[in-house]
Amino acid sequence: MTSPVPPRDRTDKPWRSEGAPEPDQPKKRGRMPGGWWRLLLTALLVFVIANLVLSFFDQSDDTTISYTEFSRQVDDNNVAKIYAKGDAIQGELKKAQPRPDDNGADDGDGDYKTFTTQRPEFADDGLWAELERNKVTVTAEPVVAERSLLSNLLISLAPILLLVALWVFIARRMSAGLGGGGGMLGRKPPPKPVELEEGRRTTFADVAGIDEVEGELNDIVDFLKHPEAYRAMGAKMPRGVLLTGPPGTGKTLLARAVAGEADVPFFSASASEFIEMIVGVGAGRVRELFAEARKVAPSIIFIDEIDTIGRARGGGSGMGGHDEREQTLNQILTEMDGFSGSEGVIVIAATNRADILDPALTRPGRFDRVVAVSPPDRGGREAILKIHTRDIPLAPDVDLAQIARSTPGMTGADLANLANEAALLAVKRRQKRVDQSDLSSALEKVQLGAERPLVMPQDERRRTAYHESGHALLGMLQPGADPVRKITIVPRGRALGVTLSTPEADKYAYTEEYLRGRIIGALGGMAAEQVVFGMVTTGAENDLEQVTGMVRGMVGRWGMSSKVGRLSALPQDAQQAYGLSAAPATLDTIDEEMRRIVEECYESACRQLTDHRDQLDALAAALLENETLEEADAYRAAGIPRLHKG
Repeated sequence: MTSPVPPRDRTDKPWRSEGAPEPDQPKKRGRMPGGWWRLLLTALLVFVIANLVLSFFDQSDDTTISYTEFSRQVDDNNVAKIYAKGDAIQGELKKAQPRPDDNGADDGDGDYKTFTTQRPEFADDGLWAELERNKVTVTAEPVVAERSLLSNLLISLAPILLLVALWVFIARRMSAGLGGGGGMLGRKPPPKPVELEEGRRTTFADVAGIDEVEGELNDIVDFLKHPEAYRAMGAKMPRGVLLTGPPGTGKTLLARAVAGEADVPFFSASASEFIEMIVGVGAGRVRELFAEARKVAPSIIFIDEIDTIGRARGGGSGMGGHDEREQTLNQILTEMDGFSGSEGVIVIAATNRADILDPALTRPGRFDRVVAVSPPDRGGREAILKIHTRDIPLAPDVDLAQIARSTPGMTGADLANLANEAALLAVKRRQKRVDQSDLSSALEKVQLGAERPLVMPQDERRRTAYHESGHALLGMLQPGADPVRKITIVPRGRALGVTLSTPEADKYAYTEEYLRGRIIGALGGMAAEQVVFGMVTTGAENDLEQVTGMVRGMVGRWGMSSKVGRLSALPQDAQQAYGLSAAPATLDTIDEEMRRIVEECYESACRQLTDHRDQLDALAAALLENETLEEADAYRAAGIPRLHKG
């Protein structure tokens, strides 16, 4: 017996689709099961409300009066008719009278015509004779209309019925949420489909800078295009591809490009969209998503941030959210392991934390391939900039290769933001095209922060100039150090001044000499303040954070200390709580070695700045005069030849 497949016209899907064929028009359905219950409840509520309203308007305006007042009206021959039941008397006057108070005087509340009263048991006033004498009609029906027993019963049950109706309403909404992927009190709003730009799908032509990853994914594309050739060879299609890498490297773009290149439907969802408070909702959504993908196979399912639900199981019992996450993960494992080669559904997932995923998720047979997506190299950055500036009018002087050299470590998302910032700046400057100065200014804003309109006192400005000159001069003097690209004492972001140094080419491994040079350069600002002013300020806070991170890695992770040895005593994921990752004696040794290296580098920085004091003064003077020095001007002011090749 086959499992039921959800209709294609569902509007509460938590995923988005691209390239899937349009669903057939839904057939007209009869009345939904359980509709008569809603009809009955509605009719009952309407009846109760109508009865209440009608009984309220039909009720006569009767007034309770004293027996003395009643006797007075009988004596005055003003009683038209009465009805008696025991000692209770109801009646109607011939002429309306003012409402009496307890003393028989007018209470000012208007007149009354119908009344009720109670005859005392001890009364011996010849009432019947008096009524006969005044020709008062004694009726067999109550003078004042009263509500029926059914009305009283319905009124007393009305609050209970309202509570039951509310409970049924909530229960139905919850059941609809469980069955259709909604929330606790209703369905989610319909998701917006992936809108295609002019009907064009993303392909590998829209992806740049990650050619090696593109080569690995080409196998998937070829299999989706020519499955018969692979099946004839006995090869099976990979069931899953896991894309790992830092944020912004293009993992989602790659997944869409694979689907667009193979021209197959593409379903995308974030893993967090499967999780709800109610246990079982996420698993139901996973089943529906895979059922949708099977209908239009071959197809691709993309799950972003899969570590949200794919964390390693175990580690203690949790609340409902923990159980829901595990059930959702179990359903994904079941769906992926239940594929057959003919179904043609591939799962592509993306994560920044592949190390915390459950082993059952990353084993072969589920995610057969793990593809690392790294930040692009210089050539890749230039290609990415060309893609993101396709729709931006560029001036002839724009040199994207130079921008690519100045942006080591930037991801595709960073470069897209850079191009957009340059376009925004050109609009602000009322230009028709984006020129090189717009891109340079945008790069400064992205790397250094936005300029702050801060007016510093002269002594503070002078101290900042020497601080930045110390960084720059030591960067120029250190062999193999990154060349200085720009120096500024214009406040940007949180910094009062910035010295920008970037390497000539991308670096993937660092020597101990290079790291020591970077530490010396980072300590240059504090050393310059000590050499020139004989004191240090709080301006070196960020420098010290960078120094601490580098020297901790040298001693605890990269084996650059003979005293600690060639071991990784501080794993990367334990840096924040590294006290638990090694023995106390090892941690003490690490602390001693970190202090020794930093002290040696600081002494070297002070010594070099003292030996080159004239150059330090000249660089600071030029900085005070111009506020910002570009690369050539900075080397010229310091009197140091530019040995690096641009």
